[in-house]
Amino acid sequence: MIFAHTPGVAADLSHIETKAVVKGYLGPEQLPDCLKGCDVVVIPAGVPRKPGMTRDDLFNTNATIVATLAAACAQHCPEAMICIIANPVNSTIPITAEVFKKHGVYNPSKIFGVTTLDIVRANTFVAELKGLDPARVNVPVIGGHAGKTIIPLISQCTPKVDFPQDQLTALTGRIQEAGTEVVKAKAGAGSATLSMAYAGARFVFSLVDAMNGKEGVVECSFVKSQETECTYFSTPLLLGKKGIEKNLGIGQVSSFEEKMISDAIPELKASIKKGEDFVKTLK
Repeated sequence: MIFAHTPGVAADLSHIETKAVVKGYLGPEQLPDCLKGCDVVVIPAGVPRKPGMTRDDLFNTNATIVATLAAACAQHCPEAMICIIANPVNSTIPITAEVFKKHGVYNPSKIFGVTTLDIVRANTFVAELKGLDPARVNVPVIGGHAGKTIIPLISQCTPKVDFPQDQLTALTGRIQEAGTEVVKAKAGAGSATLSMAYAGARFVFSLVDAMNGKEGVVECSFVKSQETECTYFSTPLLLGKKGIEKNLGIGQVSSFEEKMISDAIPELKASIKKGEDFVKTLK
């Protein structure tokens, strides 16, 4: 495990029970050494939201950070799995893809937008309402990773659950705006960090398990897609040794969910285009 800019974090993590060698790297001049030989790169870098901000408000700062780190990855570890947490994911994944294309090393099966926190929240909120163990609840969340582009498919929840429409609408809204709930609660001190760390770790552990040969590993992620008219879309993915083994698609949805998908498409398209256009402006 290697950490850019955080030798203190590396020292801290070197005490945990892992076979991995933990090293810290500092500054852009050490970035090549940081990335060489990496099999998985996780990019949570960027500024957090504050009250009144949307994820899209983070674009100008975070887009540059992600583009810079993506370019370094394309140069120094082009075969690595790239996991992007930095918001707005609906734009930072297209940015990463376009940067990799510029370097001639693009592989859509290896670039992931980490939307796992939406699934974790959906599982937790459903479990709370139904008195279930959240560890045994699974709600696929598709679409994107901002506001109404977050589409929880509660009709596909396992175990099966039912809600009256008013409760379903409120639950869906809470899942979509859960990040804002945390931002408001922190009152300017940041956005979701601990739950995001948990969700990010869950996704990466799943990915590494699949890379190591474990079969049947499924996680949702915002990736290059042909499932809708959007060029990127989050759906459940079967993960394998080389990244995405199979896109499992959207599946059967309710009329309520079908409308959410339709309503999300224009915003997703705009966010994707914004990311792609940003890369065109880079030298």
